[in-house]
Amino acid sequence: MFTLKVDKEIELQLFQLHHAGELFYLVDTNRHHLRKWLPWVDSIVSPLQYHEIIPMWLRQFSEEKGFNTGIRYKGILKGAAGFNEIDWANSSASIGYYLAADTQGKGIMTRVASALIHHAFYQLGLNRIEVRCGTKNLKSRAIPERLGFTKEGTIRDGEKIHGKFHDLVVYGMLAKDWTRLHT
Repeated sequence: MFTLKVDKEIELQLFQLHHAGELFYLVDTNRHHLRKWLPWVDSIVSPLQYHEIIPMWLRQFSEEKGFNTGIRYKGILKGAAGFNEIDWANSSASIGYYLAADTQGKGIMTRVASALIHHAFYQLGLNRIEVRCGTKNLKSRAIPERLGFTKEGTIRDGEKIHGKFHDLVVYGMLAKDWTRLHT
């Protein structure tokens, strides 16, 4: 099983079927918090749904097309992060992430994103990482901004959430810029 130790408090673990109940509990107890920016939250109504979703994530990982990991903070599942898609032809990937409401403000997601980016550039050999988030999702936008990403533009009506379109801001980081900023 893939794990990535971020630091002494945080570890990323590839989701397995036995995590279905724990993952559902995380989403269910944070439903109000997460649904504002994640269009899929309302469709998750049972832990059994993850018995279909997790095997898709595992297949994605085995085919090296991306992965989804649980964020364990002090051993407790507090969020998820990973590469939504790896585009090997263009040596790029996009990162997605979310965190429980009671765990925000501790620098967890910045540390997680930094570890994923480091893994992408130095272990996977990718050249570009992208983050897309709602223009009004200031907490999510703070992550790439804090890490030195370049704001590349806005995708107008880029995502539909609860029947309404929202603009997305696109941030990019190149391997050469990461090395310059973080060594």
